[in-house]
Amino acid sequence: MSTRVRSRRGLVTASALAGALCLAAVTPALAGTGTTHTTDGAGRTAFVPTAQGDPRVVTQRVADFYGAYIDTVWDGEDPAAGASLKALKSFYLSADARRKVAAYEAREHADGILFAQNVPVKWKVAYTGSGAGQATSRVTLVWGDRRDAQVTRIDVRSDLKTRKITDLRVVR
Repeated sequence: MSTRVRSRRGLVTASALAGALCLAAVTPALAGTGTTHTTDGAGRTAFVPTAQGDPRVVTQRVADFYGAYIDTVWDGEDPAAGASLKALKSFYLSADARRKVAAYEAREHADGILFAQNVPVKWKVAYTGSGAGQATSRVTLVWGDRRDAQVTRIDVRSDLKTRKITDLRVVR
């Protein structure tokens, strides 16, 4: 009878050890999903953010739009910037949304996508809900690197069928 207990105990111990080894092997891979480790020219370790996306997800498309738009505005002295901004608006915004943005820009003398006259240094996009064929994403723009940096939040509505942005509104 003691042989049977020892073999079960050995089986349980071996299973636990195998599970622990698997967890030890997988944990570092899971922990690094948001950054990549590399070395700079001096041999120091540097952490590089990674990104991924899915063009079928409207919130991802809003993030893609804002990322490309902010990059283009940031590099506004590039001769291609003006044409790029127009092309981005044409591709990502519905015709009605483009008209609303143009009206805002004429009225306020400010950018109708960022709702400002300058460029944020950071941005993020989060899904906030959907219904009636529309999805809403919350865009958060950060205007500086300090703790007390100004933050603007914009609700962006997208059509689930066309994936085009149909409305943008500053959250007050």
